[in-house]
Amino acid sequence: MAIGYLTMQARTAHDALPLPGVRVSVLDDEQNRIYELVTDESGETKRVALETMDKSYSQNENFTGTPYITYNVLAQAEGFDSVSVSDIPIFDGESAILPLVLVPMQGQQREQTQTQITVEAPAVSMEGEREPEGFSQSSEFPQVLRQVAVPNPITVHLGTPDSYASNVQVSFPDYVKNVASSEIYPTWPENALRANIYAIITFALNRVYTEWYRAKGYPFDITNSTSYDQAFVYGRPTYESINRIVDEIFNEYVRRQGQEAPYFTSFCNGTTTTCRGMSQWGTVTLANQGYSPLRILRYYYPDDVEIVETNIITNELSSYPGTPLRIGSTGLDVQTIQTWLGRIRRNYSAIPAITDAPGTFGDSTRAAVRKFQSIFGLSVDGVVGKSTWFKISSLYTAVTKLAELNSEGTNLGIGTVPPAAVLRQGARGQDVITLQYLLDVISEYYADIPEVTQDGIFGGGTKQAVTAFQRRMGLVADGIVGPATWNALYRTYQGILQNVSVPNPDPNPAPNPNPTPDTGGSSFSYTVKSGDTLWLLANRFGTSVDAIKRLNGLTSDNLQIGQILQIPTEQPTGFFNYTVKSGDTLWLLANRFGTTVDAIKRLNGLSSDDLQIGQVLRIPN
Repeated sequence: MAIGYLTMQARTAHDALPLPGVRVSVLDDEQNRIYELVTDESGETKRVALETMDKSYSQNENFTGTPYITYNVLAQAEGFDSVSVSDIPIFDGESAILPLVLVPMQGQQREQTQTQITVEAPAVSMEGEREPEGFSQSSEFPQVLRQVAVPNPITVHLGTPDSYASNVQVSFPDYVKNVASSEIYPTWPENALRANIYAIITFALNRVYTEWYRAKGYPFDITNSTSYDQAFVYGRPTYESINRIVDEIFNEYVRRQGQEAPYFTSFCNGTTTTCRGMSQWGTVTLANQGYSPLRILRYYYPDDVEIVETNIITNELSSYPGTPLRIGSTGLDVQTIQTWLGRIRRNYSAIPAITDAPGTFGDSTRAAVRKFQSIFGLSVDGVVGKSTWFKISSLYTAVTKLAELNSEGTNLGIGTVPPAAVLRQGARGQDVITLQYLLDVISEYYADIPEVTQDGIFGGGTKQAVTAFQRRMGLVADGIVGPATWNALYRTYQGILQNVSVPNPDPNPAPNPNPTPDTGGSSFSYTVKSGDTLWLLANRFGTSVDAIKRLNGLTSDNLQIGQILQIPTEQPTGFFNYTVKSGDTLWLLANRFGTTVDAIKRLNGLSSDDLQIGQVLRIPN
């Protein structure tokens, strides 16, 4: 018998909080307990060995049996509903990493309920039809998005497009890892894995770039139905051989030379079902013949396809500097990583403290990076490359948002008695703010509840979140917040407060790393927020990037959330330009910049309240 491996990771709130002390049982198909484990301070179990089939079976397209052995996992923790994951495939020589998605029990809930997840056989073994529709030629593209961007997160519909299934939001690299683990066997040759992963990435980016579903009114980017898209099983394990490749290439995609759009990289297994695109089993044959990933792709797609990179990642805190950071590196990028790791360490205490001077990548910074990489399944080399930067940035965003929500609840004065108001689309005011806050907190722990913008306006996004919450709680999913929905919201929120321990924000924040001289009143202070860039700030406040950098002594364009900048003041011109971002409304902009909705509309000649991302507005001074 061959041996494969399994590790479990119990975390919540988009990985912001590890769950130590979770009791995990590993069982065989006859429900006999093989291992009893407990998660450590980072929410992880030790790696266990399990018997399985020899890898040669999973590399042979003519083998008609099941080329692996499956196991089951039961996870239980005080204050959380339990999770049961069945039919987990274990492959010869492969390490499977299983995320344990536990949600807090509700307030007044007496007994645990159990979430059941079944891991389906990889799609490469399927026999059904597979011929998804999509745009494959540049002339066919409706030019919806201006540039190719990695969606972070990506919203996945867990069913066919018109089904009443849930939507879940996951980070793009995690989505690709899940799809690859759900589509193919992780024991395949390296170049076959890479070719398939390039196709998976590009297929998803094609859906996003063309807004294939959103343009039709659907509130998601892609489905998990193999009849329409590619396989995805929420809560399933992924494999180290796949994860390593995805971490390296998650922002690379396939396009035709001279074109910007991601090519429509359709695929099927090539044995029991055929299609116009790539044969998954065929990639194994070609890889064994020495074909490179690009040569494999050109075998199935046009001869002029190429692999390119996009450095645009939506909702990214700060762009990767382009050069790996390692021992001896210095500067603001190093200081940024040190700041992020220092904050993450409050949630993940296994990460050692950094004692190097700010902006200097020394031994303690390297040790902290290595431990972070170990916890999150990255290559443990102590170097901050693209994948490590992205993961640290994502974790920092998650832990700081969680802390902000925690303190915000105190400021809002969320009590134990729900509001009496019945809210529906079009409502405005403080009760709507309370509703949106509750939904935002709950969305951190329930992947199928979308986060909303706390703007005090009950719009379409808030209705979608309310409907998703009602469906999750077994209520009438009408998008109207009456007594039953209010009570369920409060029970869920109170359960989170009772059962989840969120570390407090740092009571002694680090001083501003870029102190600036006294400008004699010719500038004002500005605290950097998520999404800010120097270009956006320069346009917002009627100055230039060079003027801001010069005044603040900056040598790069990278900014940190919480960083205090001095913004030079220019002679008033009556208005300044502002570029609309995701979540902006006229009401929000008017309040942010001390003006009125009517004044903005009048200055810009607007006849409606609708805004478009990327639209440039004139904002009255």
